[in-house]
Amino acid sequence: MPRPAVNVAVRAARAAGQIILRYMNRLDSLEVIEKQRHDYVSEVDRLAEAEIIRELKRAYPRDAVLAEESGASGAGRNVWVIDPLDGTHNYLRGFPHFSVSIGLLEGGEPTLGVVYDPLRDEMFLAEKDRGAYLNGKRIHVSPTATIAESLIATGFPSRKRHGNPNVHFYHEVTLRSHGVRRAGSAALDLAYTACGRLDGYWEFKLNSWDTAAGVLLVREGGGLVTYVDGGAFHLVSAEVLATNGKIHEQLIHLFQDMFAGRNLEPIPTPREFAATRNEGQPTRS
Repeated sequence: MPRPAVNVAVRAARAAGQIILRYMNRLDSLEVIEKQRHDYVSEVDRLAEAEIIRELKRAYPRDAVLAEESGASGAGRNVWVIDPLDGTHNYLRGFPHFSVSIGLLEGGEPTLGVVYDPLRDEMFLAEKDRGAYLNGKRIHVSPTATIAESLIATGFPSRKRHGNPNVHFYHEVTLRSHGVRRAGSAALDLAYTACGRLDGYWEFKLNSWDTAAGVLLVREGGGLVTYVDGGAFHLVSAEVLATNGKIHEQLIHLFQDMFAGRNLEPIPTPREFAATRNEGQPTRS
């Protein structure tokens, strides 16, 4: 039987999901603030976060909270880490890919994680040493053994994109894999890796609320989570590499090559492509 904290976290995630869905029919009237360029927060983020905190504090008033919008409050060994709406920009545009993420840290270590997709009513849940589940059914990472067979995900920062080199890594991994997806919710990317929909996921410039729940899902689903160079992952890290375990070392070696500038595949410049893009096409009359 799940311990009480699991039921509390699931109840909080569902309550937030109800708020998120309730406002979907009036997105045009939402109050939206641009925190920084291309980085948005809506009143739905704030309402969902307040509801999550209310549920958690009702059950565990002495626990600390670290939430994306309201920041840190309280002190103690147990810390709830909350992203009330991971994928805000998707949500505001009606793009159906966003989630609620709630993680519990005990002594700094993730021990409980919930990622909830309210549109699909998919509740991903993990407890340390007790496995990972999707709507009550045990989930596992994929059996994919090579990068060439893999479907992998990544993300790009919402701001200061010109200073982030991930497009280069995206290019190299795309050429070597079955494909790379960029859907816009780190928590769901990790959950999808945990259940085998994806074989791996990497990203830079993240926050602890992006990964607190999803990292535990991957681990409990049988996968591995490290830095992209293979170093031990910590929630204070701004980067993550999560995989099914079977392609982990392959990706680490690929990143090592990319960081060192080795074995890179050239990509045509727009000018070079313009000179050849009509080759083989019918002549226009």
